Amino acid sequence: MTAQLIVSVSGIRDATRDAAADFASELDARGVALSLLVAPRLKDSYRLVRDDDTQQWLRARREHGDAIVLHGYDQAATKRRRAEFAALGEHEARLRLLAADRVLEHVGVRTRLFAPPRWTASSGAVAALPQTGFRLLATADGLHDLVRGTCVRSRILAIGDGYPREQWWCRALVLAAGRRARHGGLVRLAVSARQLQRSAPRAALLDAVDAALAHGAVPRVYRWERSAAAA
Repeated sequence: MTAQLIVSVSGIRDATRDAAADFASELDARGVALSLLVAPRLKDSYRLVRDDDTQQWLRARREHGDAIVLHGYDQAATKRRRAEFAALGEHEARLRLLAADRVLEHVGVRTRLFAPPRWTASSGAVAALPQTGFRLLATADGLHDLVRGTCVRSRILAIGDGYPREQWWCRALVLAAGRRARHGGLVRLAVSARQLQRSAPRAALLDAVDAALAHGAVPRVYRWERSAAAA
């Protein structure tokens, strides 16, 4: 079985766009497209609708072959120490999804793909997704085809966005990526754009990509296909 590789970047905004762009250039040189995890609102009153440069960059990257994935609405913790969609009921999740969908449509990067902040979605959020037109859900443990009701199991290997960023974890991530690719699995690498501003996490992600490619992994992005299963 041929291994596959998906690399995603979250937390893209004005202050992190240059780091994300540099990382994207490194992956372009390797023939690897990115999945860009986008939220309309982030901390410190950031609003995507006010950030024309990031909007333009996202549209250009999608034209280049990258995928756009909705990554929450405002990433607010709805309960103490819980990610935005980790504990939401169906009604509240639907309202947030609709609001986020309107923003992404307005800025020209609408998508039918969803990855919740910290890769965790409540049962209410999962129920609301197909009601609001989403077709693929990427969680910590796999890719869920919301139309067919199927799932491809694969745990995320991430730095930042709720996951460790220490040096020991960076080394473990590289080893895990190579091992999973060697066994023909789906390698899912993820990093927050803020961590790409630090040399160690950035180097670890590139090493993990190289390890997966060295074992024959085929690059792809998060996607849903009408005529075939998501993976």
